[in-house]
Amino acid sequence: MHRMKKQHKKYCFALDLINDEAMIQDYVEYHKRVWPEILQQIKDTGVKAMEIYRVLDRLFMIMETTPEFSLLEKQKKDASDPKVQEWETLMAKYQKALPCARPGEKWVLMEKIFKL
Repeated sequence: MHRMKKQHKKYCFALDLINDEAMIQDYVEYHKRVWPEILQQIKDTGVKAMEIYRVLDRLFMIMETTPEFSLLEKQKKDASDPKVQEWETLMAKYQKALPCARPGEKWVLMEKIFKL
């Protein structure tokens, strides 16, 4: 009997940075040396791969996760992890919410409109 393999999930998010070149470069430098505790938390919540792309002051993040991954569970785990909160507070000084973001929301989930 042929068994269907569960597919990994993919999420794309957008976020803006404060439009200041020196601050943007600081943000990029932090992401060249993300704290090990943050990398471990990302993996522990079911994220298999994560990439962040930048054009000017706009960021795009692509996350590939396990089939069982829950965005809500990741948000809960991140909210209760002091090191993640320390990182988020540090990164917040560089970030600017998109105009469509809900209060308190930073990364906004994007809608897929095309796939080849």
